[in-house]
Amino acid sequence: MSDAATMPGAALQPRFSACAACDAAPLAAAVAGAAPVRGDIMLSVPAAHCATCISDIERTLAAVPGVHAARVNLSLRRVVVDADKGLAAADLIPRLAAIGYEAHELDPAALTATASDRQGRDILMRIGVAGFAMMNIMILSVAVWSGADAATRDMFHWISGAIALPTVAFAGQPFFVRAWTALRAGRLGMDVPISLALVLASAISVFETLHSGPHAYFDAAVMLCFFLLVGRYLDYRTRAVARSAAQELTALEVPRAIRLVGEARQEVRVADLSPGDLVLVRPGGRVPADGIVTAGASEIDRSLLTGESAPAAARIGDALSAGEVNLTGPLTLRVTAAGRDSSLSRLTALVAAAETARGRYTSVADRASRAYAPVVHLLALGSFLGWLWATRDARLALNVAAAVLIITCPCALGLAVPAVVTAASGRLFRRGLLIKDGTALERLAEVDTVVFDKTGTLTTGAPQVQAAGLPPEAQGVAAALAAGSAHPLSRALAAALSAAPAALSEQREVPGYGVEALWRGIPVRLGRADWAGAADDEGGAASWLRIGETVWRIGFADSLRPGAAGAITALRAAGLRVMMLSGDGQGAAAEVAGALGIADWRAGVTPQDKADAVAALSAAGHRVLMVGDGLNDTAALAAAHASISPASALDAARVASDMVLMGSSLGPVAEAVMIARLSARRIRENFVLAILYNLVAVPFAIAGLATPLMAALAMSASSVSVTLNALRLRVPGVDDGRGGLGADLPGRGKGAEA
Repeated sequence: MSDAATMPGAALQPRFSACAACDAAPLAAAVAGAAPVRGDIMLSVPAAHCATCISDIERTLAAVPGVHAARVNLSLRRVVVDADKGLAAADLIPRLAAIGYEAHELDPAALTATASDRQGRDILMRIGVAGFAMMNIMILSVAVWSGADAATRDMFHWISGAIALPTVAFAGQPFFVRAWTALRAGRLGMDVPISLALVLASAISVFETLHSGPHAYFDAAVMLCFFLLVGRYLDYRTRAVARSAAQELTALEVPRAIRLVGEARQEVRVADLSPGDLVLVRPGGRVPADGIVTAGASEIDRSLLTGESAPAAARIGDALSAGEVNLTGPLTLRVTAAGRDSSLSRLTALVAAAETARGRYTSVADRASRAYAPVVHLLALGSFLGWLWATRDARLALNVAAAVLIITCPCALGLAVPAVVTAASGRLFRRGLLIKDGTALERLAEVDTVVFDKTGTLTTGAPQVQAAGLPPEAQGVAAALAAGSAHPLSRALAAALSAAPAALSEQREVPGYGVEALWRGIPVRLGRADWAGAADDEGGAASWLRIGETVWRIGFADSLRPGAAGAITALRAAGLRVMMLSGDGQGAAAEVAGALGIADWRAGVTPQDKADAVAALSAAGHRVLMVGDGLNDTAALAAAHASISPASALDAARVASDMVLMGSSLGPVAEAVMIARLSARRIRENFVLAILYNLVAVPFAIAGLATPLMAALAMSASSVSVTLNALRLRVPGVDDGRGGLGADLPGRGKGAEA
């Protein structure tokens, strides 16, 4: 089983049988979109990748009696089912599992509608308006500078003003709003000098036009607005409009439970449960609250919370946690903690707290603007006072101050980071990685420690049968027994055996033990070692087949994810410390760690242990990259300095991570570190270019030699230069065709940069 949440048998097939051509999950698989459609039952289907998946899921659900309609939202990986009131999610989930799609019930009330792409469309619309106005005003400006006489020049200035003023008022609104917000908070952000330049340039231009002045800054104001909006849009496109991982975790909680009151069964909201209540947990259902088993026997899939892939036995007196999956038999549970007191809710709170802490990280551009904005204002003020003292001409002094403010306006600085991040995002997307957070690349370039989850991350998360050595007749018996069980190991065995199933009679599943039947009058069993009459001294996941007095052990192992070994080698060659934290047992974890050469690893860790381990590394001064796929990894993903999850991961893990690995290979993880370090170098180079530009241009402006057209052209040249530099993301060892991620990864060593 995977560290990602899995329903009975679902982990065995969704990434392989459902759509093999969909290894590279689309962009929409990892980001949030429109609000969910209303319906009776809402299910999360993480394995849905393409149009074929949509067709398979909708057709299968539509065939269930009582289902009126089923609609898949591929961008959210959800399906909304319009069904009769008597139909429950537990009736639909096994149907999807049978065709290879894991599914989990979601609580629609716990999901809040997220913003659509209105913000992006709004910025694009303002860019279009500013760009169209800029072209027209520049034509008029060239005519003025070509020698137009006073009357013609004034007319062109008035036309320019008629175009520029409404354009600046409309297109510059994002800067004005944020500048006002910053001023009310008592701070100077990058939007303050931008807004001041736009307002001052427009006001001076109107004044000069009214007094038949030779110069007007209408072209500079609109051009400034255009280039900064381009930078703002590039920055916006690097950020995902993903929902909060805490909200996603809340939606994963079971919305309803079956409460036992005497002989009656009542379907109630989980929020209405109280300690001491008795609840029924059906096979295939998730445990709604923490509690103690009072009746029944079964096996529990705890991979949702702990990452432990092997199912655990559940007997009377055993404690269960909310979010675990009941596999084989019905259980009666006495509630000990429900709602906000449950283990799943505590994990939700832990993720929310970690997200808030990481959200305090500020980008390089934000940190630079804190120092840049005061300098810009002081230069403009100093120019105004100096010229006013020297000439006693307030009009001339104000024009010089406006030229200084426009030339020093942080247009290049505003593009320095977004241009690089956008170029790097495109590179990583083509390599199979989607960036979801605007500061992810900057943080990824700083990491010196990489922590991997095991099941579902370093491995495929699907148990595979090892050589069992079964004779042909025994294979037929095993195939028939396995086909009659929903247990994950049984499903893996049924898929692996090619022998025709034997004819069995009186077949039945014994919850918590296995499957038994009669074959040619001989008792046969497939299940636990003690039940089959054997002693398992080897450890690891295994099923035992007993035919009469003969017993065979059938071992299972999890295969390594493609590219895992290469990624580990490359990361170590880059000077990064590599660790593995797994909820699996000691033997399984040791086997994977040994195969990958990971010396620093821990087994049997809980979600809290993973989050604590990341926090301890951070407290020791390390910058941690967490790579994981399960609900048990979400707290660690949110707490890490940077995080990556596979597209096959649980929805909550993808939402909590900074990047999503869209393919099946782990190779792009090492490439991401390399590209992030190179991007950090390009960002710093862009800042140097912006500073050099100011060192050259500012003296001309202060000296009164910068005309409005010169200011606009100089500002444009600086913006183009940082954009062209951002496109130089040539990665040694990748772009030159040599390969060798580790050998050619630049800047080896802790904290090194490309």
